[in-house]
Amino acid sequence: MTQTIQHIYAARVAAGDIQSDPAQEAVLPEFERIRAELATPVKRGLFRKAPPPPKGLYLWGGVGRGKSMVMDLFVSELNVPARRVHFHAFMQEIHEAMHKARAEGVEDALKPAAQKIIDDVKLLAFDEMQITDITDAMIVGRLFQMLFDAGVVVVTTSNRVPDDLYKNGLNRQLFLPFIALIKEQLVVWEMASPRDYRQDRLAGSPVYFSPANEAARTEINAIWKDLTGGQEDSLVLTVKGRKLEIPRHHNGVGRAGFHELCGAALGPADYLAIAHALRVLVIENIPTLGRSNFNEAKRFVTLIDALYEAKVRLIASAADKPEMLYVEGDGAFEFTRTASRLREMQSEGWGDDRE
Repeated sequence: MTQTIQHIYAARVAAGDIQSDPAQEAVLPEFERIRAELATPVKRGLFRKAPPPPKGLYLWGGVGRGKSMVMDLFVSELNVPARRVHFHAFMQEIHEAMHKARAEGVEDALKPAAQKIIDDVKLLAFDEMQITDITDAMIVGRLFQMLFDAGVVVVTTSNRVPDDLYKNGLNRQLFLPFIALIKEQLVVWEMASPRDYRQDRLAGSPVYFSPANEAARTEINAIWKDLTGGQEDSLVLTVKGRKLEIPRHHNGVGRAGFHELCGAALGPADYLAIAHALRVLVIENIPTLGRSNFNEAKRFVTLIDALYEAKVRLIASAADKPEMLYVEGDGAFEFTRTASRLREMQSEGWGDDRE
């Protein structure tokens, strides 16, 4: 007999893998409803109309409440073709598919992009639905209508209630039908847990390690395992037609070395894309900065500015404390602001007010 999502959750609590949380437990019947309906064989006949697909789920609430964790538990138990993907990465894939279709002379470039998804999956699970880009805002309505019309079920997490998606965005009135579509096709559920598990994991723990030695790596490995549960994959972003890879990623938590982020010819748009896609970034092996690596230092300043403005939680290992990273050469004086930001980003509760 197939176990319910509630039974699987309870078993993980009993095993000590997760902590019991009333807000998480309350939403489990919604996930089980979807799982059970998708698992029911469709009886087909000459005059029998296929039943409509189950309503999806829009699970919203503050960061660190366990939304992604319960969604992942649900996806792992499905017996239908499903895909779990970060919403930002998904939209970039759609834009890339549309670009390819246009290059091939397709008049409606969105159709083949949507059809590929329809052919591949019965359920799409998105992490962190948020829309800040007008190019995304202008196509999501048609895209999701095509998916829903074809019977694709959507489950998504978000930090915002649907009415606040693309808030104050350009031409927002054109986006409002998408909000109505979401409310029609998905059950909207707030996860109002008082606990922030992400901050709990980091509370009272150092997040900046110097020097960047084996002891620092051991500490960061422990934090990484705690934040990701030992699961990871790469996250590929597309910025102005170029591929940008975060080599290690899970549930909005990314990890990369200084050289990968600042040694390559990346610019403000790349760092903004990274800040937009992640809640937490681990940067390892930040060296001392100066004349010998001036370009890398400039990129690092731009990266920290993007992370700071986006309220991304930073975990880092570095050759020295922030104030001693850049002590000579052009730009050393200006780096004092970056050092100050690095200090502020170490404070407990940093990023709690990220929208």
